[in-house]
Amino acid sequence: MLRESKIVEQMELLGIKDITTIRQTRNGTVIWQLPIKMYGRYIKVGSFKSGYVRRMNGGYTPYQLNKCEPSVTYYKDYKWCETRDEHYFTGKYNKFVGKSRVLILNEVDRLEYLISYCLKNYYIKQANQVEDGKFITKWRHEYEMENMRGRYEETAMELDELTVSVNGHRYKVI
Repeated sequence: MLRESKIVEQMELLGIKDITTIRQTRNGTVIWQLPIKMYGRYIKVGSFKSGYVRRMNGGYTPYQLNKCEPSVTYYKDYKWCETRDEHYFTGKYNKFVGKSRVLILNEVDRLEYLISYCLKNYYIKQANQVEDGKFITKWRHEYEMENMRGRYEETAMELDELTVSVNGHRYKVI
């Protein structure tokens, strides 16, 4: 019970809202909306009863966020025999290395994983994006800062020569 209350508290602090529909609730799915926009839409992530955690990108298939592990499969090697007009087994096997997703079967563990994934990939990595979706790259920010520094130095040089005349007397201001 303590873990669940901490998760609820973390989600409230991060501004994550539950937007699950009645049908999704019946299917064991929970959909969350982050307060961060990407491509003009709020980011939505989901926790599924099957053990998957996905980003609901509005496309045909949601993007899977679960970790991957290598999956090795062996297939029999067949050759075509022209004389018998059929395939025959050569006695060898072909190795195929693919990926399979690691399922998270416990709902609390899925939500903890979802929070840590969102913090790392959406809150921290996209910290320099403003809400309307404009991205400011590091090099552009540094370039603008350098330009502002140059303008400030030019203005400071001009201020060194600033004088004022009062009643016929000339005074140097700076």
